[in-house]
Parts: sequence; structure tokens; C-alpha cells
Amino acid sequence: MLDRVSNSADVHDIMLALGKKAKAAAKVLATADGSRKNQALEAMAECLWAERDNVLSENEKDMVAARAGDMAQAFQDRLQLDESRIKAMMAGLQDIAALDNPVGAVMAEWDRPNGLHIERVRTPLGVIGVIFESRPNVTADAGGLCLKSGNAVILRGGSDSYHTSRAIHACLVQGLEKAGLPGDAIQIVPTTDRAAVGEMLSGLGGNLDVIVPRGGRSLVERVQAEARVPVFAHLEGLCHVYIDKSADLQVAIDVTVNSKMRRTGICGAAETLLLDKAAKDTHLKPILEALRTAKCEIRADGTIVGIFPDASEASEMDWKTEYLDSIISVKLVDGVDGAIEHISNYSSGHTESIIAEDADSVDKFMAEIDSAILLHNASTQFADGGEFGMGAEIGIATGKMHARGPVGVEQLTSFKYRVRGNGQTRP
Repeated sequence: MLDRVSNSADVHDIMLALGKKAKAAAKVLATADGSRKNQALEAMAECLWAERDNVLSENEKDMVAARAGDMAQAFQDRLQLDESRIKAMMAGLQDIAALDNPVGAVMAEWDRPNGLHIERVRTPLGVIGVIFESRPNVTADAGGLCLKSGNAVILRGGSDSYHTSRAIHACLVQGLEKAGLPGDAIQIVPTTDRAAVGEMLSGLGGNLDVIVPRGGRSLVERVQAEARVPVFAHLEGLCHVYIDKSADLQVAIDVTVNSKMRRTGICGAAETLLLDKAAKDTHLKPILEALRTAKCEIRADGTIVGIFPDASEASEMDWKTEYLDSIISVKLVDGVDGAIEHISNYSSGHTESIIAEDADSVDKFMAEIDSAILLHNASTQFADGGEFGMGAEIGIATGKMHARGPVGVEQLTSFKYRVRGNGQTRP
């Protein structure tokens, strides 16, 4: 494979060739038997484990460069692999294999008075482009999900995960070929030249049907601004936890700490804690002390700083910031209405959680907040396709068209109508 190419004309030709090969492979996958796709997924998982030493060796090359380049700790956490994370990738592929084959599934069917029988049936999208940064596991997740849903995929990983992604990709291709499916069904862009991203955004000569970006705000904004094909994306995960006055204190402590601190660098990590003013005397200090014990920096409104001097005063920018670090902003609000108002003003529409025992507060929160994922008495870190039983996810979509929330195999399909008659004509 090429690392660098000599000029933009070379990049254009390389990327156009990838698109054409992907389109041809997509035609094969669209009608591939579900058992064959499952065979490929199982073979991919087996290869990942067999090649784990090589994958980890290649990952260490990327980690050495990341440390030398002073990459932010949150991104290093996303980049680094160990045997447990390889096992998680394997499990994701196996879980995808265990899912029902979505292609050809009848979503709805009905009969018309004139005798026509109508079916709405799932179909693949075609060729999907995935552009990602610092997340080598996306190579396996995206490859597996696209295969299961009958789509070909072109993967463009960041230069920071260059070696790791290619080692994983080699295992995916081996799995495809072992099952008798085209290796071109999962391709990886063979250059780190950024011109390749522009080529993908242009649609690769009409061969690319959807783009999914997974990375920082600048990447996603560029994709959304320049893409000439549909995009499944979110700008950032500015997630909130709201503690109602009716919340069980221990549940509030456990969920808040897990939402923030389990993994601070993922998009489902909580960034802002909202606390009902009516729970200030009973819930505030125990929750903040638990966060402090977990080594979380607390930035809070003035009233909270007066009560809990270890907190520093939050600025307006704190309510708008996705920290991806051991930092949380905390604010007192006027009950569930105050929480809804704050979230409506500042949320990125990703994930919000309410901790409460009062059913009316929960119902109001669930009804009036329009984020992709809403949780009750559960950690925001469950905002993940694997945790939803989808096997894995290509990302979390926060738009309102077609796919929303975790993008799994069903979200990577469209549909068509099959209409059966017996000679009907329209008057």
C-alpha cells in the first residue's frame, strides 16, 4: 500500500478506483446469503485473535507517535489497544453475526381494496464511506456492520491510527475471502494524504452513497459542510445528567460518577451535571465528594462554589464544552423544568439522563427533551450500539433524518416497496 502519493491527480485516480471496486462489491453483497456473511464475520473475529500480537505491535507504532506528538490523553485512550479491547472487537463481530439478516426483511405489509399486496422491504444503502480519527476499533465495527447490512465500505482512518487500522483491515479481508465474498467489500484508503477525504466528500464519481464521520468537531463540520452525499453524524457529545429532588441518593452518586469517569474520552461521557435546587441540602455534597474522590475537576455555579469550595467557578463556555477529560460542570436548576431549559439551550442532542423516582418528572423529561438518547436512572455511558444489543455501531447520529442514535445494521439499510397484483389496472 501507498503511504504518500505524488500529487492530487494520483489521489483522485486511486480514490476513484476504490469507489468503482466498492460499487462492484456492493452488488455482490446486496444478494449475498446471510449465512455466508456470518461465516465471514466469524472468520474475521478468529483472524483478529490469531493476529493479535501483530495488531498490538502495529498499535504500539501508532502509540509511540501519539506520545511523541503529545496527543491529548482522551485521544490516546481511544487509540490504544490491549488484549481486552481486541476481545471486545471480536465479540462485536460475533454479536453482529448473531443478529438477524436485515436485508430482505419485511418491515410492513398490507392489502389494498383492489387486491394489491404491498410490502416494505429492507435494502442496503450501497457503498458507505467512513472517515475516522484515533479509533482503530471503528475499522472492525464499521466493516462488520456494513457487511451484515449488505453494504460495501471504504474506510479512511486518521494518520494517528494508520498502522493499527491496516493490521485490523487485513483480518477483515481474510475473513471475506475465506467466506468466498469479495475482498473489495471492505477497503481502506491506502494514503494518509488529506486530499483523499476531499475525494470521498465529492462522492467518488457517484460511487459513494453515504458518509459517516467519527472524529473531532473540525472533521465533522468539514464533512457536513462539503459532502455531496448524505451524512450520518454528530458534532459532539455534550451530554447531561439531571438529578431530581426525588432521586435515590446512592443511585445518583453511582450513575453520576460512572457517567463522567468510566471513560472520559468517549462521546457518551457526561459533561454537565444539573441538580434540582430542592435537593441541594441532601444530594449536592455527597455527589460532589464522590466526583472529587474519583479525581474529577469540578466547575460550578457561584452558589455551589460557596457550598463546596473545592469547585472552581464555571464560565459560560463551560456549559458549551465537551471536555473529554476528568472535568465536569455543575449547575443548580429549578427542578425538571430548569433542567429541560438548560439542556435545550446547550445540549448537542446526543444523550441525557434523569435520575429520579418521581414518575411525572421522568415523563416530562422524556417527552420534552429532543436528544437522540434519553435514559432514566442509568449512566450516559450506555449510549453505545453494543449496549443496545446492536452488536456494534458505526457512530451515534444526532440528526433527525433516517438514522438517529446508534447507527447499527438496521440504520445502514433503506427500503423499497414490493407490490404484487393479478392484473390490476388503474382507472
